[in-house]
Amino acid sequence: MSANRPTLADVAAAASVSVSTASLAFSGAGPIAAATRQRVHEAAAELGYAGPNPLGRQLRSGRSGIVGVVIGDALRRAFRDPVSTQVLDGLVSTLGPLDLGVLLIPSLDDPASPGVDPLLESAAMDVAVVMWGGGEDEPLLATLRRRGIPTVLVEGKVLPDVSAVGIDDRGGIALATRHLLELGHTRIACVTLPMDRDRGEGLVSPETLAGHMWEITRRRLEGVTDAGVVPVAVWQTPASLVEHGATAGHALLSAPDRPTAIVCQSDLLASGVVLAARELGLRVPQDVSVAGFDGIELPWLGADVLTTVVQPLTEKGVAVGHLVEDILAGEGPVHRELPVSLRIGTTTGPAPA
Repeated sequence: MSANRPTLADVAAAASVSVSTASLAFSGAGPIAAATRQRVHEAAAELGYAGPNPLGRQLRSGRSGIVGVVIGDALRRAFRDPVSTQVLDGLVSTLGPLDLGVLLIPSLDDPASPGVDPLLESAAMDVAVVMWGGGEDEPLLATLRRRGIPTVLVEGKVLPDVSAVGIDDRGGIALATRHLLELGHTRIACVTLPMDRDRGEGLVSPETLAGHMWEITRRRLEGVTDAGVVPVAVWQTPASLVEHGATAGHALLSAPDRPTAIVCQSDLLASGVVLAARELGLRVPQDVSVAGFDGIELPWLGADVLTTVVQPLTEKGVAVGHLVEDILAGEGPVHRELPVSLRIGTTTGPAPA
């Protein structure tokens, strides 16, 4: 036996089988008698052999066994957002049984940076998953293409060479906006997700609205106009967090010509708007209606239930995991779109007289 740790060859000798048969006993593949497999495992247990070296298996297969997941935001913010964690939960639960690990890669915080974490340039990965994909010209997509790493975009722009999982967010926002119109609202404002890497905060000019912005934000704004509404104001936020929604709510609802309804591009932002309205002494929905997007639990709103567009978060992560599986099986790029639905709660009501 080897002087240090036992090897597969040691186990094969102890079990009186060839090294290839011992390897099959551990892999579970190929024709091998149950009695032979048991003899190999008993010999391994007696020798204290833990199993084949995973690095060696990776080298033989030509794969790392790693899926790189580009979060799309700083981790300190991403893990405060149930949307991110639920999607990741669905993804990881699907990859685990495939013996695939996950490498989390955050987006760089500094807008002046090249926009690509060094890990993306050098880390071993079989497939990359880009959460909340931006545009076709994103530096990270160029990096992945250059490295030849197949990619799955989550809610990104549909591209011919990239698999994608999306939702009908444009149609979902249109449903929420039409609901507000049916309640008699005509002064409707929007609170958006970040528009670009600058992650600005404040009122958005018509020039900015006409320019380039991240795909998710653009689609959800287009859903509002699809419903026939030109927002009286559009407020962009630097991240989908409650405090940014509260900032937007205070600003929009303190104006002399405040809107009677606000449609927000996430539930966390919408809940911040509701909290701001309460702090200003406004009643929801009697004085202002608020709608969100995601369908997450918001226990801090108490008895209020947010009117929101519900998306299948965990199922989205599972769908991403299955696309990773398909890619590793040699299948080409596929695009999947998941449905959404409108859930009417207590935060929307008739427009004030």
